[in-house]
Amino acid sequence: MDWKIFLTAFGTIFLAELADKTEFAVFSLVAKTKSPWTVFWGAMLAFGLATLIAVLLGEVVARFIPVNILRFISAGVFILIGILTLLGKL
Repeated sequence: MDWKIFLTAFGTIFLAELADKTEFAVFSLVAKTKSPWTVFWGAMLAFGLATLIAVLLGEVVARFIPVNILRFISAGVFILIGILTLLGKL
């Protein structure tokens, strides 16, 4: 295992996910259900599945589209989401 890639992925995702809407949804669900471990395992499974889909899709897409183009596309999508959020469309 390449530990540098592992730690980069871990650090990036961990920092990006802190205090985001998913975390607040988990807070709310735990407060409502009083079942922290059930919510934890459900959230872990969901995030793991979403990550698996992203990894598999990323592997396929990277075969056909150069990485620098993917970076521009990703940046554009994030900017678009930010603008739509600011305009109240999301």
